[in-house]
Parts: sequence; C-alpha cells; structure tokens
Amino acid sequence: MYSYAKRLRAVELYIRLGKLKATIRQLGYPTKNALRGWYREYVENRDLRVQAVARSPKFSEAQKQAALEHYRTHDRCISSTMRALGYPGRGTLTA
Repeated sequence: MYSYAKRLRAVELYIRLGKLKATIRQLGYPTKNALRGWYREYVENRDLRVQAVARSPKFSEAQKQAALEHYRTHDRCISSTMRALGYPGRGTLTA
C-alpha cells in the first residue's frame, strides 16, 4: 500500500513526464496498472482518495459458517466442501 503522498507524487511526475515507463523507472515503485489507476482517479476527481475504499465481503457469515461446518463433518476434504456448497472447483475452472 502506498501513502497518499507517494501516489500523488507518482501521478504528478507522470503528468510532467508524459511517459509511463519513465515515471516508473525514476520512482521505482508503482506498477503500470497502479499508476494508470491513480492517474484515472486523479483526472476524474482532481485528487486522490486519502484511504482505500473497503470492499464488501465476498461471502456472508452464514455461508462461511456453512462451509466450516461441512468441512468439519466430512473428513476435512476441501474439494468435496467446495462442490457441496456450489463453489467452482479446479476441474470446473480448467474444463
């Protein structure tokens, strides 16, 4: 995680230089995708967020508890727990 000052410094340098790779080479810390995102945010809002926005949880507490209970009662097998709860398994993803 980069501080607000570091992100703002990177965006301002990118605006001044106009080149993505030159900015990254000079500063040595943002990735190209991070810098593009910061720049897009800066252009849209004329500033950067001070803190990151928290994401909503991917699974509800009830789903987490159901997964843990199934895991404990069915020989602690992760793949069968994933299948039973409807999550995609490795076989589904590679097929």
